[in-house]
Amino acid sequence: MSIEVGQSAPDFELSDQHGQTVRLSDFTGRKNVLLVFYPLAFSGVCQGELRELRDNTAEFSTDDVQVLSVSVDSMFAHRAWADAEDLEYPLLSDFWPHGEVADAYGVFDETRGVALRGTFLIDTEGVVRWKVVNPISESRSLEDYRKALADLT
Repeated sequence: MSIEVGQSAPDFELSDQHGQTVRLSDFTGRKNVLLVFYPLAFSGVCQGELRELRDNTAEFSTDDVQVLSVSVDSMFAHRAWADAEDLEYPLLSDFWPHGEVADAYGVFDETRGVALRGTFLIDTEGVVRWKVVNPISESRSLEDYRKALADLT
């Protein structure tokens, strides 16, 4: 079941690339969250998307917004990828139980065992205000992110 705009975002607790625990609820009342699911580290389209977020960090990781990226890769793969790509925002591991958080958001591809390209903009109250879900082969547009964030304020 997919999470829709206007619904409460399912809370989660995942480890980032440094082994630190990150909970969606940590941002309630403090920051909006741009939650970005992607299939796999070290893959072409994912690399391009996460580099774009890195290159526009000042725009997407602010006092009001936190970028959280999620894939089924292990914390160790995320650490290697973050180091190789100079990614400083959290790369969260939905490794075990495998894809549980992606499934809770309705973006887990059970056939392939990876997340679809789903992005959810979650406000400070924990409500989904915008979402886009693309097939694995289709990258997302930063322009769409910009518009969604502008519409939130």
